Amino acid sequence: MSGSSSRIASIDILRGVVIMLMMLDHVRERFYMHVRTGDPIYDSIDPDLFFTRYLTHLCAPVFIFLAGLSAWLYANPPGRDFRSPAVFLFKRGLVIILIEVVLYYLVWADSYPSFLFLQVLFAIGMCLIGLGMLCRINHWLIGALGALIVVGHNALSPIGFVPGQFGYVPWTILHDPGELGQLAGLTISLSYPVLPWFGVILLGYFAGPLFARSVSELTRRKILVALGVACIGLLVLLRGLNLYGEATPWTPQEAAIETVMSFLNFTKYPPSLDYLLITLGVGFLLLAWFESVRRENQLLNAIKAFGSVPMFIYVVHLYVLLAAYWVLFLIFGPTHGERFGLNSVTWIWVGAIVLIAVHYPVASKFADYKHREKRDKPWLSYF
Repeated sequence: MSGSSSRIASIDILRGVVIMLMMLDHVRERFYMHVRTGDPIYDSIDPDLFFTRYLTHLCAPVFIFLAGLSAWLYANPPGRDFRSPAVFLFKRGLVIILIEVVLYYLVWADSYPSFLFLQVLFAIGMCLIGLGMLCRINHWLIGALGALIVVGHNALSPIGFVPGQFGYVPWTILHDPGELGQLAGLTISLSYPVLPWFGVILLGYFAGPLFARSVSELTRRKILVALGVACIGLLVLLRGLNLYGEATPWTPQEAAIETVMSFLNFTKYPPSLDYLLITLGVGFLLLAWFESVRRENQLLNAIKAFGSVPMFIYVVHLYVLLAAYWVLFLIFGPTHGERFGLNSVTWIWVGAIVLIAVHYPVASKFADYKHREKRDKPWLSYF
């Protein structure tokens, strides 16, 4: 979505890291469904599965923050006047929601044939549409509103509605995950309430000027490091004293690793303040690091290829995973109940590495095609 002729490498690299972690999470979801992780993550599971799941927490917050940042770059192309991103964000939001409703449902319909899940793509689509509505208000007001939502939404937790009660559906969409109702025989269930994520995308848009050409790389890195340290420092204070920001308090455990797991165990649905502090804090530090690394690096170039065509890879890899699942099911049959499943967390990582390797040439070729043809084929901008 950048408006410049050359993409910003650090943003694409970080987005590429997120896409690869997402692949790891989807391998776990497809092939390790016999072991549930919960929200917050169950404290009874083994550390290897806990931290495998925990790493993937980085995906949604960083991706949505970068979506907001990229919207600012689109609206403020170097050397040109402001161009409203409202129409583009509205169209992009609708496309992403349609991908969620149609393409994502088809992938998981075999497991939940009577359910339509509205998940991260629905939240992203709604956030993009909402950002398009607010992009022309005062920039500092956008930042203040984003911070207020991210910091303050946990205070709204006591508010609740029961199904059928006035306010239940809008509050489910905004803050409390749950079932929205029935449509054409499908139970519509929403797991990514929009309000906290809207705060994140507003903060991303507010952070956009950090990547203006008038800001030096050194200054940008210092600010990003300061933001990352501040987020993690605030997390340590709030979480250490169990003050605010997470409904589930941490407690000392018999083993040190279990105490660490308890301390780091945050709610994702909806994302608690502590969850956003740790994920965005790490995201800021990674972004600062990627700003400083050498540009010509084969590994980083490979990661950057994933980050420059994220939606394309998102769609393609889901169907590759589906095909892989049924091939393995036909070969080995059901290994865990009625499903085929992997026997260890190690195999989740092996599967993710294979999935990433298979998709790299596809991502690289499509990225080259997109950047070469997107001026003549505007639809490529949506991928």
